[in-house]
Amino acid sequence: MTENVGVTDERLLHELRPYAFSIAYRMLGSVADAEDVVQETLLRVHRSITEGQSLESPRAFVATVTTRLAIDQLRSARARREQYVGDWLPEPVVNDPSVDPARQAEMADSLSLAFLVLLESLSAEQRAALLLRDVFDYGYAEIARIVGTSEENARQLTTRARRQVAERRPRFDVAPADHRELAQRFFSAARLGDLAGLEQLLAGDVLLQGDGGGKVPALARAIHGRDRVARTLLAWWRQGARLGGSARLVDVNGQPGALLHDRAGRLVGVMALEIADGLVVAIRSVVNPDKLRHLGPMSNLGEVLSSRRDGDS
Repeated sequence: MTENVGVTDERLLHELRPYAFSIAYRMLGSVADAEDVVQETLLRVHRSITEGQSLESPRAFVATVTTRLAIDQLRSARARREQYVGDWLPEPVVNDPSVDPARQAEMADSLSLAFLVLLESLSAEQRAALLLRDVFDYGYAEIARIVGTSEENARQLTTRARRQVAERRPRFDVAPADHRELAQRFFSAARLGDLAGLEQLLAGDVLLQGDGGGKVPALARAIHGRDRVARTLLAWWRQGARLGGSARLVDVNGQPGALLHDRAGRLVGVMALEIADGLVVAIRSVVNPDKLRHLGPMSNLGEVLSSRRDGDS
């Protein structure tokens, strides 16, 4: 894309990419779709530069193009998600918890799987207005220009989105060190089969969601309650142990979680914990391989489970 672009322009495109992705991913909840939007956005930046156009504010240009492309993408994605098998969860992004923990804590709320799921209830324009205002700190006049509406309507879109989100906003607090320590205890209790120890870490109304997308076995629907969730988790861990599985703690969308691998080190799934008031209030597990390929080589979970059953028979 940048073969004929000067060094300065290459550096500009490199600097703009994370910003474009941060908008596109929050808008779409999909790494693959966000990358497509980012690629098209940067192509348009490149084209504008090579055609001699003066970009007074490259970041503003990127925000406009990215948001408009994401709105179009989101409209078409909505129809596909209505046909989705089981619970739909966003494609997770994984961070090294040792990298810039302060910045991760600052952005974690708007990146959490719970928040991204909640944004699915908004229209594409409401989602854009809320994110641009509350996450990226744009003024209403700028939001109106980006979304293609009046300033008054931009205010109304944001207000309605805030009201709708506030009614179901996830319980969330930011204490990264405490969260990581609790996550370590959580995964240790699961690995050891310690039911009592696991239950002590769960809120009474804890939520467990799984996303297999109809591609691999997963929960047909979310389950609630400390006892049911704890027993389901231990059953999963026993099955994983029989398959030689392991878990590696990471940050998932700014929250504690783990990458789950099979015996060969291939990725089976990603689990994210939502923590509030010193307890795990929600666990979200993504095992749909189509949502995890950006994280590394995938295990064929269905095939592994089938061969295991054949071996046991």
